[in-house]
Amino acid sequence: MEKRYLTVTALTRYIKRKFDTDSNLKNVWLQAEISNFNHHSRGHMYFTLKDQNARMSAVMFATQNRRLKFKPENGMKVLIKGDLSVYEPQGQYQIYVQEMQPDGVGALFLAYEELKKKLEIEGLFQKDKKKVIPKFPNRIAIITSPTGAAVRDIITTLKRRYPSVRRTIIPVSVQGPQAAPSIVKAIEFANNVNEFDTIIVGRGGGSIEELWAFNKEIVARAINDSRIPVISAVGHETDFTISDFVADLRAPTPTAAAELAVPSLFDIKQNLFNLSQRLNQNVQHQLTTNRERLRSLKQAYAFKYPIHLTRQREQDLDRLVVNLNKSIQRFVTDKQQYKSNMIQRLVMSNPRKLIREQQKDLSYLTSRLNNSIKANKEQRENLFQTYIEKLSILNPLETMKRGYSITYKDRNIVKSTKEIQPGDMLKVSLQDGELDCQVWGIDEREE
Repeated sequence: MEKRYLTVTALTRYIKRKFDTDSNLKNVWLQAEISNFNHHSRGHMYFTLKDQNARMSAVMFATQNRRLKFKPENGMKVLIKGDLSVYEPQGQYQIYVQEMQPDGVGALFLAYEELKKKLEIEGLFQKDKKKVIPKFPNRIAIITSPTGAAVRDIITTLKRRYPSVRRTIIPVSVQGPQAAPSIVKAIEFANNVNEFDTIIVGRGGGSIEELWAFNKEIVARAINDSRIPVISAVGHETDFTISDFVADLRAPTPTAAAELAVPSLFDIKQNLFNLSQRLNQNVQHQLTTNRERLRSLKQAYAFKYPIHLTRQREQDLDRLVVNLNKSIQRFVTDKQQYKSNMIQRLVMSNPRKLIREQQKDLSYLTSRLNNSIKANKEQRENLFQTYIEKLSILNPLETMKRGYSITYKDRNIVKSTKEIQPGDMLKVSLQDGELDCQVWGIDEREE
């Protein structure tokens, strides 16, 4: 069997395809230590992940690492999420990092990702399920710590933007083991009271541990089950919690949540003023236009001389009646003439006469067709005979009858002594059979 040799490129590409199609090498979670860290000028990060017994190359492109909240360094222990593949030019496997966290918050981060994926599959994040935030609310429930900076920012912003809205603070714990149940009870209480238009749930910034109450599944489901629209305002602008994804609206900060919950009274007054100005201008324009139109109507001929106008219209009516009668008479005459012409044409176009003429034409065309077929057949027969004679002349068997033969090597016709080596096995084809021969020597001659 003939051996098939692969190129290094083909083999490497085959291995890469195996890596890329293996689901077990997607979304791989690793716990490792960073070494050989290099932050490229184009923003990409190249480094090595290692433990006590092994190491592998890793790359984190700028589109992913710009979201990092820490600076990776050599010797740092991290938690990695990424996909394994093969870098073809060097033929080595490496991990393409999608997410990276310092080791220590790893358990919380894994729990966060698992719950996020679970709730997303259940459809709790779907935009079509989000409730609309009322544009002009009457009463807002603020679920947060009563002593934190977040509640002061929310109340201050609400008073400044929309003083008429009623504000009710429902105090809860926002940190610690009792925080999540406290938040759930507050959301259920606000729904049972049934007096609120909007709920703001949130707290100020902090670490992932401090914000963890808003990553609890019971809090997420309480927000999802709320009949009242919920605005989530947890942490700073870069902080994202499960509550943010489930809420009907996510605010980057508590202050922003208050701005999203109510309109600006100043903007409303300014808008009303602008509308009032536009309304006055439109009314004034309509009055001016209608006055001008009324003045034109008063000056119209019909109002000054109604009798003359009536007499003129009477004459116009008589003229139109006369023209209508003439048109009707002309129409009837034209139709009668058309009918007479059609009858005359029908009489002249006797179908029997047409049939006889068509039969003559058919007989003539049939005769021409038969003659043409006969002549074409004779021409084709002569041409065919000519081709047979030419093929007979070019037939190699005819040539072989005159004493010539054809030599083959490996089923290929031998045309030159350069194609033969002493000892080669040849096959010589004659008129009445074939000869198996072996070359003992070669005598070349110049052409």
